[in-house]
Amino acid sequence: MSRTAVVILNWNGKAFLEKFIPSVLAHMPDGDVLYVADNGSDDGSVELLVQRWPEDVRLVLMDRNYGFTGGYDRALKQIGEEAAEEFDYYVLLNSDIEVTAGWLSELEDFMDARPRCAVCAPKILSYDMRGWFEHAGASGGFVDRWYFPYCRGRILATVEEDKGQYDTPCRVFWASGAAFMIRAGVWKEMGGLDENFFAHMEEIDLCWRAMLAGWEIWVDPRAAVYHVGGGTLPNNSPRKLYLNFRNNLLMMYKNLPQRSRSRIIFWRMCVDGAIACIYLLTGKLSFCRSVMSAHRDYRKMRRNVQVSAHRFAVPRSRVSIIRLALGGFRYPSGKVVE
Repeated sequence: MSRTAVVILNWNGKAFLEKFIPSVLAHMPDGDVLYVADNGSDDGSVELLVQRWPEDVRLVLMDRNYGFTGGYDRALKQIGEEAAEEFDYYVLLNSDIEVTAGWLSELEDFMDARPRCAVCAPKILSYDMRGWFEHAGASGGFVDRWYFPYCRGRILATVEEDKGQYDTPCRVFWASGAAFMIRAGVWKEMGGLDENFFAHMEEIDLCWRAMLAGWEIWVDPRAAVYHVGGGTLPNNSPRKLYLNFRNNLLMMYKNLPQRSRSRIIFWRMCVDGAIACIYLLTGKLSFCRSVMSAHRDYRKMRRNVQVSAHRFAVPRSRVSIIRLALGGFRYPSGKVVE
């Protein structure tokens, strides 16, 4: 039987832990273990965990907030070194997620049956709007011709109602870090998340690197979770916009084939510039500054990131996300990564 470590990264999320840990514990298969890795919280989160679940939740404590990437890298390294038995899988699970019956067993069985599957995610639905997809991953993620990410069930800020239209397992380009199962061996092989990212797009980068190494990324919608979303940074945050634009360029620089990297990134930055101009003309000055700051910091940081060893073209949609949005909610043919 597979053995899984479910790891919730927490930073001042006491209210979410109190609300959602009971559902996680209620649906843990025998032999699996729940960890909470605390990123230096000062809101009483650790005290709550010790008092409420002293036997059921294992703690990994860090001295400060290392972000999503640094927090998980340190936590999983410590778990791997201290665990009495090796885990087959790790699950990265946001603290603001309510799980459903059988979700974890379904993911384990799915990956057991597919030895080339490195990462698998459940269907992610909205906690507040039951029956609708949630922004942070929906039913599996892809990238368009300019490497903007989108999902089955979400393009830009528009989400679809879940009517079972994406309930079949599907090979995808990326799986959301909100609820993300990965083989422990692949995590170690890839070196975990890239700490240069701090937060946002880091899971897409990890999935891309895994595909370049010959692994597959899947979504199994038969497993489902409900996500609150926006618990750390709301979707309209200038800081979140900055991280998304900066980190998107960083992952392109790391993973695109060298022969086409400069050309693709040049045109992508032109698209970003047009978006910044739209923000400026519509009075969204903080958003415009976020895009420009992202470009500036990308240029500084790219010299220090480690490029992927096996860079080659990975299939992506030839339709741009802007055309998808303007033309209605239709997915391009060939959206499944072959």
